[in-house]
Amino acid sequence: MKKYTIQNSPFVVPTTDGKLIEEHFGNATTKQSDISVAHMVAPPKWKEPFQTPQFDEYTYIIRGKKQFIIEDEKIVLSAGESIKIEKNVRVQYSNPFEEECEYIAICTPAFSMDLVNREEA
Repeated sequence: MKKYTIQNSPFVVPTTDGKLIEEHFGNATTKQSDISVAHMVAPPKWKEPFQTPQFDEYTYIIRGKKQFIIEDEKIVLSAGESIKIEKNVRVQYSNPFEEECEYIAICTPAFSMDLVNREEA
């Protein structure tokens, strides 16, 4: 039995806001509930509603910039920077800029819609 898993066909999460979400490991692909790893591309002017997730989220910016509003603090990260946002913290993710933002998101436990707790837009 192999002690590794190669993922060459990530699950592309259907979206209606132009954001690309490719889950490599997690609930949708490997049925893992302890961690999810996703590659994302947020288009210019994209944003999500505020949410209070029940998971820690690590984000690493590959290209572009991404804005985070964490509770009442606004933070902007650029390529090469990363952040960990602890679970049960109110946050909004957005890309209010003119260029795409490409990044990797890792959630522990794994991302699932029932753990996101998104607010009404």
